[in-house]
Parts: sequence; C-alpha cells; structure tokens
Amino acid sequence: MPRPVVEGHDDSLFFFDTPTITLVKNNEDAKNTTTSCKMTYLSLALTVLSVGVATASYSDVSHRRAEIPAQAQFIDQKAFNVLPSVLPPSEFNLTSLFVPPGYDVAALIEKPFHVYDDEFYDVIGPNPTLTLIAQSETDPIFHEAVVWYPPTNEVFFVQSAGNPATGTGLNKSAIIQKISLAEAEAVSTRRNATGLVKVHVVDSNPVVLNPNGGINYKGNILFASEGQGAYKPSELVIMNPREPYNTTVLLNNFFGRQFNSLNDIAINPRNKDVYFTDPIYGLLQDFRPTEGLPHQVYRYNDRTGAVTVAADGLNLPNGIVFSPSGSHAYIGDTGATAITRGINATFPATIYRYDVADDGTLSNRNTFAYVHVGIPDGFQYTRHSRRHERSSLRRRGDGIHVYNPAGTFIGKIFLAGLSANFNFAGDGGMVICAETNLFYAKIAVTSGAYTGDL
Repeated sequence: MPRPVVEGHDDSLFFFDTPTITLVKNNEDAKNTTTSCKMTYLSLALTVLSVGVATASYSDVSHRRAEIPAQAQFIDQKAFNVLPSVLPPSEFNLTSLFVPPGYDVAALIEKPFHVYDDEFYDVIGPNPTLTLIAQSETDPIFHEAVVWYPPTNEVFFVQSAGNPATGTGLNKSAIIQKISLAEAEAVSTRRNATGLVKVHVVDSNPVVLNPNGGINYKGNILFASEGQGAYKPSELVIMNPREPYNTTVLLNNFFGRQFNSLNDIAINPRNKDVYFTDPIYGLLQDFRPTEGLPHQVYRYNDRTGAVTVAADGLNLPNGIVFSPSGSHAYIGDTGATAITRGINATFPATIYRYDVADDGTLSNRNTFAYVHVGIPDGFQYTRHSRRHERSSLRRRGDGIHVYNPAGTFIGKIFLAGLSANFNFAGDGGMVICAETNLFYAKIAVTSGAYTGDL
C-alpha cells in the first residue's frame, strides 16, 4: 500500500523526464565510444546485456539490501567518483546520457528503478513496475499537463506544441488527450502493453490553444495555454473534464499586456491562489512573438481578480509545486537549454526552494538541486517525507529523478530518453509522458500535492 502522509511534514519527493541524447560509455575507450543514438524504449528494453556483470560488480556494497525488487538495481556512486577518462564539455555535457561503469544502456533499462541511496527503497516499495502502455511513431503526443481527474478516474495530458514532428504551434494547436486509469492499472504487471490502453482525443470547446501545464481546479482542469501567433494570447483556461469539454478563459493578460508563453501551474494549499510560470518557449519554438514581459512567476487570486508577480530573476521559469503544507514552493529554471537556440551549460538547470509566508508571498530563494542530466521541468510531491522531481521539457534527460528533503539525489526511474511530464494517479500509480512513449509505473508512494477542491 502507498505510504500515508506524515502530518506536520513538509518534505516529499520529485521526478523528471527526457528525449534524444548522446550516449558516452565511461571506460578506457571513452573517447572512441561516443555514439549519437535515438533511445527508444522498445528497441532497447528487449535486449538484456551485462546485467549479471553489473550486479556482480556491486554485490559486496555493505549498505545494499539483501533483496532488491525484480525491476530495481543498486548503483554504487563511489564506483564512479574517479573515472579513467573524463571527457571535455564539447563531448560530454548536460545533453549526454551518463552510463555508470560496468553497465550499458540495455542493462539500465531492463531494471529501470535505480537505487542510489537506501531511502529510495521506501519510495518504490517491494515490487515496483514500469509498463509501456502506448506509443507513437514520431509524433510526440505524450508531452505535458498530466492530470488525474478522480471523479471519472481518467488521466489527461497534451501533445507537444511547436515540435517539428507535430506540425503544431503556429498553424495548428496541440491537442488534449486522456486515458482510463483502470485500463492502465489492469496491465501494470506487463512490461509492454501497447495497444491495450486506448488513448482518446479530447475536443475542448472553444479549443485550448497549445496547452502545456495543467492542474485540478474546482472540479475542472485548469490549463496553461501558450497561445498562438501575435493575436491569440497566452492564457489560463478552465476546461470541463466531461463532455462537451466546454472551456472558459480565467485570465489572459497582465494589465493589458500579453503573457509570454504560460507554462506550468500550482495552487497554494493554504490560500488557494493560483501560481504560474511564464517563460518564452512559444517564442523559442516560433509560434509566439517577442516577449513583452520579464520571465516571471505570477500569482492570481480568483476571489479578487488580483494578479501579482510572485518571483523574478529567473532565466526560464518552468515547473512549479508547493509542499503539502504550503510553507515552501519549488520552481525549476530551465535556462540551460533554449530549444532552437541550443544549450548554455552555464545557465541554470536548477530547482529553487522558496519560503512561503502566510500571506502567500515567496522569499528566501535557495538552491535545492542542480540536475545532473537535462533540465528540471516540473515537480510533484509525494505523501512520504521527500520530493519527486520530473524534468526535461522535450530536451535532454534520462527519466524521473527523486530527491530527499536535503536535496540529495536518491534514485531514478530510468527511461533512457525524453520524458516531459508525469503525475501521480490512483493508488500508488504514476503516468509518465515521454513524448512518443506513455508509461505507467507502480510504486509505494502517492502524491502529496493539492488536488483543487474536487
């Protein structure tokens, strides 16, 4: 059973997601084994190489548990504190997939729950599973805004906007889709269940233009619409999760000025205000005009209509979440990758932690974590005194990363490729959008995030 919430605790867990990456093996031949490869789950998951070797290599680690779950493996961090060859940034950087010594990618995929610290065992439980439940050839239809709607037991998510493989962005909008959580749960003991979970298109009316972030909100779903072109602004849109999927615009301007490209949303569980991030990904993907506001985090009080700036000084503010008590907020800055404009490893790939005052103001920004691969897109809390972090909006990363309250990386769900978003659903379930792949995981914890007065 999933772990219950710890009353009075503000600490929980985090996850992150990713795409096409550069594989570099860390061994004596490192300089000769740099390979560019498109990692697809199906092609690699069926090939099991060197698993026995990897297991034997770390069999005498003193703090490793005697019984490790079937789909999990322990990764000894001391084994790569000193490497025989460390490549220059031009050959190994935030876009590169790190493969620990003694492993290969197939072995890492075969047992995708990677334990870096014993704390992670409490997160995944005795029998974690990861199931591929849907797949697309090239269209990244499993992208962001993963929202579980308990009344119908369905999970909603959206297609990628602005990705060349979709044709979405300026000329057509990304679509909203959904699945039945019961169908996903029914196949959760399989590794590959593609074709057994039906993906339904949701025809919002009027259409939510290029939706990205999403959250439960007063019995409905609140989407962050990135907008389209210069005259269809970015906005917050409420959608009825049941047919006819009617929509209402909640907010579309800051004192008459267009938002840049609204991205992610969180609700403060104490005052119920809506907080949302506003980077420039629409501009970077050529379907929104030049920005007219700083790259900021905003706060909306739907009782008074007041819109205020909650945080600034960020490069590309992205994911946002509150702790269950509402006393802390976590915001990801993904400035290190600018989509069509390339990467800058000196810019943030960082999760910041803020104190939240009783009046809802944010202060005392501190670095919570810097992710070691890719960028941190959005986050989720669990009901188990830790934080889960989900990352990499369409660019870079290797799966779902988990941090403890001190910001220590304790484990990951390894996907070997892009995973743009995820959310908890049901009893210990997790739906992971990985662009062309849709996964369902079963672990021992559930979400501690606010679900919006369902």
